[in-house]
Amino acid sequence: MDRAKLYRPFRTLLIANRGEIACRVIRTARAMGLRTVAVYSEADRGAMHVAMADEAVLLGPARARDSYLNIAAVIQAAQKTGAEAVHPGYGFLSESAEFAQDCLDAGLIFVGPTAAMIRAMGSKSGSKMLMEEAGVPLVPGYHGHDQDEATLAEAADRIGFPVLVKASAGGGGRGMRIVRSAGELAAAVVSARREAKAAFGDDRMLIEKFVANPRHIEVQIIGDSHGNLLSLFERECTLQRRHQKVIEEAPSPTLDASGREAVCAAARKAAAAVGYVGAGTIEFVSDGKEVFFIEMNTRLQVEHPVTELITGIDLVEWQLRVASGEKLPLTQDQIRLNGHAVEARVYAENPHKNFMPSVGRIRTWRLPAPSGGLRIDAGYREGDAVSPHYDAMLAKMIAWAPTREAALDRLVRGLSESDVRGIVTNIPFLSALLTHPDVRANVIDTGFIERELKHLTPEPRSPGDLELCAAVAAILGLEATASRTQASSPWLTSGWMPVGRRHRLFSFRQGQGPEQTASLHYGNGPATLSIGEREFAFAFAPAAEGGFDLTLDGIKSRIVAVVEGHDLYLRTRNGRFDLHWIDPFGGDAEEQVGEDKIVAPLPGTVVALLAEEGAHLEKGAPILTLEVMKMEQTLRAPFAGVLKVIKCKVGDIVAEGVELAEVEPLVS
Repeated sequence: MDRAKLYRPFRTLLIANRGEIACRVIRTARAMGLRTVAVYSEADRGAMHVAMADEAVLLGPARARDSYLNIAAVIQAAQKTGAEAVHPGYGFLSESAEFAQDCLDAGLIFVGPTAAMIRAMGSKSGSKMLMEEAGVPLVPGYHGHDQDEATLAEAADRIGFPVLVKASAGGGGRGMRIVRSAGELAAAVVSARREAKAAFGDDRMLIEKFVANPRHIEVQIIGDSHGNLLSLFERECTLQRRHQKVIEEAPSPTLDASGREAVCAAARKAAAAVGYVGAGTIEFVSDGKEVFFIEMNTRLQVEHPVTELITGIDLVEWQLRVASGEKLPLTQDQIRLNGHAVEARVYAENPHKNFMPSVGRIRTWRLPAPSGGLRIDAGYREGDAVSPHYDAMLAKMIAWAPTREAALDRLVRGLSESDVRGIVTNIPFLSALLTHPDVRANVIDTGFIERELKHLTPEPRSPGDLELCAAVAAILGLEATASRTQASSPWLTSGWMPVGRRHRLFSFRQGQGPEQTASLHYGNGPATLSIGEREFAFAFAPAAEGGFDLTLDGIKSRIVAVVEGHDLYLRTRNGRFDLHWIDPFGGDAEEQVGEDKIVAPLPGTVVALLAEEGAHLEKGAPILTLEVMKMEQTLRAPFAGVLKVIKCKVGDIVAEGVELAEVEPLVS
């Protein structure tokens, strides 16, 4: 078809996505004077992207297959609102050839490549065959159409273990397994197929040689409908967990100038093989000596901001201009690399519980204001609910500076000034990762996080005198606010009380640790706090952004505190602390779950039962698999014992805390 009909001017844009990327696209589209239309599921009625758009259309129930993956509903939403173009974002339908074609058939402009390009490059197996013909270096592997178990087993034996089993469609680490021996292959294929089918609707697999100590390097490319194709330098995304990127940076600190030009040239060659139009990413894996093509993502990537910050180019704006039929505004020689950028993905997940997704309502959302080389792309606000139905990413924090070291420092500072409560986030983990000496020295590979996980998720630091004093101040401040006396309480700033000398005892506990106490003495003179044998002159005063200034023995410290019932969150110069206030008048009952009970850590769907009732289990033996936020989580025996009962079946949708099975300890 004539490309002039595929790509033409438009005034109204529908964004077929949610969360951070929908907000990101809306910002640029509105800056360009375009009218924006959002779509949403029943779970996202109050979501940030819905509030930002000029119009919003309900697609259907919370489950993605009934809403964001419902092609007919998305196209109908565009037609109802007069949208002429559709931006797919990333994930969901962004790499669906069927969706791109259906948009075209409905007279809509798809902001991205054609269906034929997506089929050619979006299929990992198909694109590898195409790249082989084009002379682009490949990792040894099997990318064929024959998908029976015997064929895959024969291919794995021929390639040699360890191998990587991965979904032919999609990405983000879903449908991907490392297989180290022939005996592990069948189970890995079954699990990967199931996950790929649920995430992408396509369970075809390919098998590749697993490259030891690999680095992940990718090149941003973009083409227009007039035959122009550019590369916008490379990104390095080596810091990954479960094959999902955690930290991305540009340019790669691993490549020198000649290596950079070589990989960018290879990327342009790969994209030119299909006459590519739109934004895309050519991904490579490196063993430290050679670079091999692994796949192309025919969409905008999560990590595109680092490319924008080193080039000064708004990639979403270029996407929209290309979709409207315009030529790319610059030539390859005009693209300049400036400085270094690093991005961290902020997720609702608990690193201390195997990165289990965290759901709930965001009660506190305080991130530093974007400025001075710090950028934040967020899809949530204070008060928003994090649903179990979708990806757990909340925001991306991106820092730019003239050098890599300065960019890392700026990003760490931004993370250290961020406070999100109501859900658990990976922010402390990200800070630990970015300050690790091997990360600073770029002595890493894609397995780095797994190897260093214990060091990256240390046990919480015990609170010291500063934290206990801050906890007391936080409670007093809350009480003063509640009684509307804060403005007239002179001791908050001077430490003075107008009545006789009094005493009050405060008790706190961190986790299951010992009780710690602080004694407040006030009235007839400056207030003091005693902790053990140590006594401090004590005063505090409210400060901006929800914090307060705490003065101990004449030394003032800025404190951030959030009090939620009897639970206190504190951020001091020593880090973040979670304390429990043992209120002698408020009760302190805590519900405990027996260790023999296997309960759902989050709402999810039971996708596999891995043991039978009556089975003798070793500690850590798999019992069942839940699908939570599109990722599979295996629940295991907490100790050696007998599987007494299974209280669920495959297909059950279970709520958080529901008992799924019970293990009876072996009697010695």
